[in-house]
Amino acid sequence: MLFPVSGIEVSQIVPVITGFYVSLFTSVGGISGAFLLLPFQMSVLGYTSPAVSATNQVFNIVAIPSGVYRYLKEGRMVWPLTIAVAVGTLPGVFIGAWIRVVHLPDPRPFKLFVACVLLYIGSKLVHGLVTQKIRPSGTKPNLPAPKNAESDFTVTVREFSLARIAYTFQNATHSCPTVAVFALSLVVGIIGGIYGIGGGAIMAPFIVSFFRLPVHTISGAALMGTFLTSIAGVTFYTLLALNHPEQSVAPDWILGALFGIGGAAGMYCGACCQKYVPATGIRAMLAVSILGTACKYVLEYLR
Repeated sequence: MLFPVSGIEVSQIVPVITGFYVSLFTSVGGISGAFLLLPFQMSVLGYTSPAVSATNQVFNIVAIPSGVYRYLKEGRMVWPLTIAVAVGTLPGVFIGAWIRVVHLPDPRPFKLFVACVLLYIGSKLVHGLVTQKIRPSGTKPNLPAPKNAESDFTVTVREFSLARIAYTFQNATHSCPTVAVFALSLVVGIIGGIYGIGGGAIMAPFIVSFFRLPVHTISGAALMGTFLTSIAGVTFYTLLALNHPEQSVAPDWILGALFGIGGAAGMYCGACCQKYVPATGIRAMLAVSILGTACKYVLEYLR
């Protein structure tokens, strides 16, 4: 099938299957998988124009609701964290989209930028793994509850103010500063707007590593924040396309939707399985895939 907007010719089943497996793998960590789909589109499909970022965000819009629904159903959505992430990220997405179209239209420097983003994400995941291994004796490891203890995964919000966000999970209270989450979200929104990922792939590892929040509780908030910012990103890219007719800026809706259909199924399955996967396993899987992709792009840039 020929996708006229992107100029790519590939079987319709390829984006569906790719979206499913990528989302199944990444959604357990609260990440939509868009950060891996972008390298696939650029390196495998040859889709390198600025429109690939917008197409990536179409994938998020279609795929994420199924995963968010599952987290809502299980009572694992931390709404104050979701609000802080979304409010901070939204203005950054608009700035990032403008930077991508105006200053990074050439795919070669953009690949280097992508590599830097992925290296950052991967390093934060590795840092979290290392610090957990050297955790002092007597502290509890971040492990999932027994399979028959569904209630242990319910999140209860205790505080939501300008000072902090606090909630209980598995008989422990966890908190983070609201202003710090908002400021981080603004920076993440700019990077996510450039990259076309919505920001969840950067936000989730940072929250886990720096704010020490359990990975099983931040996934729903990260996905919901990515969903909202992706809507804003697609809207802004579409508007930018009107003022940049010489470039391919508007998303390929059909290609993005096919990725998203597979991603929706994969994300729902991933959300169902997440509570049975140890936090260390989630971080390790993501770190390997992220750092591998980053090294590939660095080598391509240096050639």
